[in-house]
Amino acid sequence: TFMALTSNRAVLAWIDEMAAMTQPDQLVWIDGSEAQLEELRKQACASGEIEKLNEEKLPGCYLHRTAVNDVARVADRTFICCRKQEDAGPTNNWMDPQEMYAKLKKLYTGAMKGRTMYVIPYSMGVVGSPFAKYGIELTDSIYVVLNMAIMTRVGQAVADVIGDDFVKGLHAKADIDPANRYIVHFPEDNTIMSVNSGYGGNVLLGKKCFALRIASYLGRQQGWMAEHMLILGIQNPQGEVRYLAAAFPSACGKTNLAMLIPPEHYRKAGWKVWCVGDDIAWLRIGEDGRLWAMNPEYGFFGVAPGTNVKSNPNALATTRQGTIFTNVVHNLDDNTVWWEGLDKNPPEHAVDWKGRPWNGKTSSEKGAHPNSRFTAPAKNCPCISPEFESPRGVPISAIVFGGRRAKTAPLVYQSRDWAHGGGAVPVHGGGALPVDGGDGGDAPLRPVGWAVPADPAGAAAALPGVCAGPGGDGHHLGQRVGQPAGAGQCGHSPGHPGRPADEPPHSRTGLRRFVYAGGVQYGVYPADPHHGGHGALRGGVRRPL
Repeated sequence: TFMALTSNRAVLAWIDEMAAMTQPDQLVWIDGSEAQLEELRKQACASGEIEKLNEEKLPGCYLHRTAVNDVARVADRTFICCRKQEDAGPTNNWMDPQEMYAKLKKLYTGAMKGRTMYVIPYSMGVVGSPFAKYGIELTDSIYVVLNMAIMTRVGQAVADVIGDDFVKGLHAKADIDPANRYIVHFPEDNTIMSVNSGYGGNVLLGKKCFALRIASYLGRQQGWMAEHMLILGIQNPQGEVRYLAAAFPSACGKTNLAMLIPPEHYRKAGWKVWCVGDDIAWLRIGEDGRLWAMNPEYGFFGVAPGTNVKSNPNALATTRQGTIFTNVVHNLDDNTVWWEGLDKNPPEHAVDWKGRPWNGKTSSEKGAHPNSRFTAPAKNCPCISPEFESPRGVPISAIVFGGRRAKTAPLVYQSRDWAHGGGAVPVHGGGALPVDGGDGGDAPLRPVGWAVPADPAGAAAALPGVCAGPGGDGHHLGQRVGQPAGAGQCGHSPGHPGRPADEPPHSRTGLRRFVYAGGVQYGVYPADPHHGGHGALRGGVRRPL
């Protein structure tokens, strides 16, 4: 047993209890040092758990394959166990906590015999930030240790500041038995338990388990929110940066949008896009009354298939060093990796994600699993935001809701009023363009489609089309807050939704941009005092209906 990195009695007592149950041969604390991580990489290579890739073309990169029955998160095996079933939410699986603890104890007892238990102190957020949250993950997987060292901030710096309110996480590979696979959250106990899986989302307990599920409960208690949202900054030619958060389900383009490169015309004009995060945002009202967001993660756990120099050159560049690839093709000719959608030249002499010989020119089967992944350090990203390490996060000017649909249709159909936030917005148009986060002036995108408030008076007032006459700059859609029913927003006549005549061109009034881009519909909603306080937290923006 290696020396503990902390003297915190609550931490040590819990580790002793878990070790007594799982019975590992030895216990190793992860201090976060490169020397220790390199030793673990060598051990994992020797055991076959990972394979080292071409050091010249992919320095510091490794390949891992999961069991063929363990390739994705498993919703039906994921539980929220709180005392009252209604507190688990309508879409989650629930079991009584004591019943689940008893079931899990049988599965964990002796599960680490002959194995090493690794103790990972980790931080979600910048260590020392007043908004950071700390956890300990116990695992018998070096793959988990190496991934957590990319996805979170780990080691001695965390152990130095961890308190009694840490989030407890226990992971054991056990037998990788899908029939006894459980990913369980006990929000009232600050505890996460995962057994019989080795796949990322099920076993990297800082990600979905902590940063979304447990954090949602903590936020509910403490007055903030944990959301499945990217965070990006848009910088105009004057050097001003506005930040927006965007919520899409998995595999709907969050990473691509978070790492957007402006079209050449705007790039030459001086527009830039900065990536703060591609998956999770912790939102709160700041002392200044604005909505603020921070990315609690330290890396990207992205889907590999479809990532290429055209779809997301920044993501591809991010994976070129210090990255762990999971369930992709191993190109034996040059000891690199490949996946469907990377290029049109699949390797002929390769090994597929199941570990079988594979010829990409002749095989009818895909070489990489559709949910194959890369785990890459955020610092590798060419467009990582200068505010990425900011302990306070960034102020949010707009929130986007999106998702894949078979047909173009509004993502939000109606709302009670403008303060509630919404409108019906059929959208047409093309091209993935940068979205203006709140500045009316020379925006990089003109509005497309139309907006209709859901209340009858507003619906009568906002007709298709945007006023282009004097006093209406065509950037603001819908009825102005506080206007009488039937009054046009531009001041010309009823039915004109342009800017009010008495309002300056760069005002923040009105529903913002909408663009239909690449099959994903984006609707940008105001998150400013003009519309119900501060968006998502003060009655402004609500969930899509």
